[in-house]
Amino acid sequence: MSIHAVQELPADPRSMDHDALVRGIRRLKRERNAVLLAHYYQTPDIQDVADHVGDSLQLAQAADRSTSDVIVFAGVLFMAETAKILNPGRTVVVPDLQAGCSLSDSAPAGPFAAFLEAHPHHLVVSYINCSAAVKAMSDIICTSSNAVRVVNSLPADRPIIFAPDKHLGAYVQRVTGRKLLLWNGVCEVHVDISIDKLKLLMMQFEDAKLIAHPECPEPILAEAHHIGSTSSLIDFVQRDPGQRYIVATEAGILHRMRAAVPDKHLIPAPAYANNTCACSECPYMKLNTLEKVYRALDTLQPEIVLPEHISIGAERALRRMLSLG
Repeated sequence: MSIHAVQELPADPRSMDHDALVRGIRRLKRERNAVLLAHYYQTPDIQDVADHVGDSLQLAQAADRSTSDVIVFAGVLFMAETAKILNPGRTVVVPDLQAGCSLSDSAPAGPFAAFLEAHPHHLVVSYINCSAAVKAMSDIICTSSNAVRVVNSLPADRPIIFAPDKHLGAYVQRVTGRKLLLWNGVCEVHVDISIDKLKLLMMQFEDAKLIAHPECPEPILAEAHHIGSTSSLIDFVQRDPGQRYIVATEAGILHRMRAAVPDKHLIPAPAYANNTCACSECPYMKLNTLEKVYRALDTLQPEIVLPEHISIGAERALRRMLSLG
């Protein structure tokens, strides 16, 4: 190289427009041998550039199958931790380390350990929306897609603790008939859906079918035509003959759902909060941006690092779930 040549500096994502960011992310994925995983609740621009978009179970399975050197997880922290647990030898990074989860925060490791000590002889089923430390204290993990199957797979004579989401746990209890000891945690997004506003919306659109995530409180689930995980909700609107649906979950799902059924009318369930879209949005999921995805690929930071003893216990519980299919 000529002594007069000037080495090109890395692009600053703050100065890049949308198309340049997308091109840069695709280039960096090739250079890093990286895969980008994104949850259905991410913004449309992140979903559109991701290699895999799915719910927690689908993304855990995608992470488990990954052969890439780098996994970039556009979701929330517990999801990236799950990818690292399943891929201890790979680099796992997140766009924003502050992208947490109200459910995960509701079950701190210390109080959860004390709760388990106070209730010995129970099998522990933990929803995947929990920290790696809580996973390590669990016998098996579940997602909203397979929670019923997981509970049904356990011996009928063993008492079960279900954590951290009490609404999902109550739903599983109703479906399976199993008595579950529920941890008192909730998802702030799903409990923020207003049942009163929802009923008014259902009166306004009498032909609409209500579809709901099982993290919703029971009064909402009692009104629903279909209850299921994010992937199940998308599948339902594709195979159901109806034309109008009220969707009771985080509004990010509507991007993928509208692409799947462009001719159907999809209405986000209303929230109590006076937010800009009058729908339920997760503030943690929305911390991720294209700029942050670019920066994570460029710098390989923030990286997920977990203590080995936690990873081993958490992987055992996750593998038990994945073995069920």
